[in-house]
Amino acid sequence: MEDSYQNKTAFIKGAKDIAKEVKRQAAKKVGRGVDKMTDEYSKRSYSRFEEDDDDDYPGVPGGQDGGYYRGDSQAANDDEGGHSDSTEGHDEDDEIYEGEYQGIPRDGSGKAVDGLAGVGSPTGRDGQNFRDMAQFEGERRKDQEELAQQYESILQECGHGKFQWTLYFVLGLALMADGVEIFVVGFVLPSAEKDMCLSEESKGMLGLIVYLGMMVGAFVWGGLADRIGRRQSLLICLSINSVFSFFSSFVQGYSTFLFCRLLSGVGIGGSIPIVFSYYSEFLAQEKRGEHLSWLCMFWMIGGIYASAMAWAIIPHYGWSFQMGSAYQFHSWRVFVLVCAFPSVAAIASLTTMPESPRFYLENGKHDEGWMILKQVHDTNMRAKGHPEKVFSVTTIKTVKQMDELVDMGGDISTLRRYKLKLTSLFQQVRSNFLAIFNPEYRRTTFMMMAVWFTMSFSYYGLTVWFPDMIKYIQKQEYASRTKVFTKERVEHVTFNFTLENQVHRQGQYFNDKFINLKMKSMVFEDSVFEECYFEDITSSRSFFRNCTFIATLFYNTDLFQNRIINSKLINSTFLHNKEGCLLDFTDDNNAYMIYFVSFLGTLAVLPGNIVSALLMDKIGRLRMLAGSSVISCVSCFFLSFGSTESGMIALLCLFGGISIASWNALDVLTVELYPSDKRTTAFGFLNALCKLAAVLGISIFQSFVGITKAVPILFAAGALAAGSFLALKLPETRGQVLQ
Repeated sequence: MEDSYQNKTAFIKGAKDIAKEVKRQAAKKVGRGVDKMTDEYSKRSYSRFEEDDDDDYPGVPGGQDGGYYRGDSQAANDDEGGHSDSTEGHDEDDEIYEGEYQGIPRDGSGKAVDGLAGVGSPTGRDGQNFRDMAQFEGERRKDQEELAQQYESILQECGHGKFQWTLYFVLGLALMADGVEIFVVGFVLPSAEKDMCLSEESKGMLGLIVYLGMMVGAFVWGGLADRIGRRQSLLICLSINSVFSFFSSFVQGYSTFLFCRLLSGVGIGGSIPIVFSYYSEFLAQEKRGEHLSWLCMFWMIGGIYASAMAWAIIPHYGWSFQMGSAYQFHSWRVFVLVCAFPSVAAIASLTTMPESPRFYLENGKHDEGWMILKQVHDTNMRAKGHPEKVFSVTTIKTVKQMDELVDMGGDISTLRRYKLKLTSLFQQVRSNFLAIFNPEYRRTTFMMMAVWFTMSFSYYGLTVWFPDMIKYIQKQEYASRTKVFTKERVEHVTFNFTLENQVHRQGQYFNDKFINLKMKSMVFEDSVFEECYFEDITSSRSFFRNCTFIATLFYNTDLFQNRIINSKLINSTFLHNKEGCLLDFTDDNNAYMIYFVSFLGTLAVLPGNIVSALLMDKIGRLRMLAGSSVISCVSCFFLSFGSTESGMIALLCLFGGISIASWNALDVLTVELYPSDKRTTAFGFLNALCKLAAVLGISIFQSFVGITKAVPILFAAGALAAGSFLALKLPETRGQVLQ
């Protein structure tokens, strides 16, 4: 008996080793489908002896209890008549897993094992394996099509009501957090550059780093959401955004602030692809286009929230404290902290919401998906005053699954185990990403890439170019009011007020005092200062060129050598120079203008959002996308006529109000063009491409500020025209069930 037991144990161990080696060799040729065949082979190897004399060898694990491979979805419910707690109340004869795994398609009982055993051998049957995989994939696609039709019918029965509106506001907070993130850096730059002594290059990098982070985040979280779930991925990415937004409010150095904003962008980058995919899977066909468009309004609300908070907080310089010269916490940091609130609120609200039932059903989890759909139905029926209505669905189609290796024995370390799981997850995400370039989706993906790129390049490029052009116009107007004084002589005068926007040439100043004043855009050229006294001076864009200082004292000023250019200093002294960077406070009113322009720009989106939501399901996605792009293209040419500050603001509002319809249609179209198991992967990739186009557009358009308007306008108009033309080549998805 002992020898028989040892022989049986040795055989089982050998079967495991063979299964692992066969899986490794076969994976190179037949892909992930070999996981299921290997699992089947392993189970059959164990069962040969288990069926012989199981009672004689109580210590040997059975086929289902060995824990080597994960069983199919039915195995989890074998106990208690095959029912789980989530199906309590159903008849015991109900068929729960209509679409459960039934094995690799084969003609005979041993064909799958024989075919697998031949992989990699001289007499291998690779053709049979590929045929099996093709047949299996065909059955999966058939299951997905049947599930899509049945799922649409179930959503019709569940209705649209309290549950969807609750989820609408919860996901709206996540989308609002994304809108806030876009505006944060632009609002804090005028103040942060003073604390961190930022150069023009550093300011430009800080402005682009958020887009780079969001680009990475959209790609990563979009791919993960198709594998680990929409809700879980959204919770993780919002948590990362909240944590690093909080840290960025307190860090002092430029590099650490840049790093925190980068990771904050990586976190929030996943919100858009996940939010739209998540919400769409709770919407019936006739409600989908309209309510996804309503959801877009929260991005606008995020912009309004950021503008209002910046206007209310940043100018209050008294809202600050400092600990010596090493740590300072000014009002702009309070604003950064407040901007993390939507993300935190979204996390708290999202914990009360369930996972997408469509995700569960696509992954073979019937009970979980059924329970969530029942929750949706019961919540809506109670809210409508019909609590007596019973959810009539008893079985839902699930998609055939390929079982995956989850345990490799007790001798594997925990670190090794997690490394294998992460490797497997990475391979699954990579495989899912490559699948959107398969022949079935290749044309659609390339067309969508072109439309997303052209839309983003023109929209983000122009929306950042507008404020820069307004600043340029303001500077031109400011320079036109400059007062010029020539050959003046001033003696025994005390200046204790603000000197602003003046040019003094060939002046003579004798025994004058400049005490406790600000010098804004002051220029002294070829002038002489004799026995003068400068105390508590704060300057901005003020310079002394080719001047002579005789017996002059500078006490507690920021008039450093880079302010005094090509000048002579004779018996002159500098005492207690102010430390820190050169401040620029000449445009104090510009901060208010930036907030005001952003507020108006986001508010102008409201009419376009309402119109697109009401018409999305009536005129179709393609007409909305192409029509809005064409009108936006035409509106670009009016920019050449904007030569005043008010004119540029009006054109900004016009462009934003028109183009929002294109974005809404593009979001809805992206959701509906891809199947559920690839939806967030495709959306995340396209959204990452969108952020890359935004970086390119912003960089190119900003380089032409103050040089010419024609090039940015032509770039934007050309991109929009190309996007509208390509959009018409895409398939219309109105009236179709969600794949």
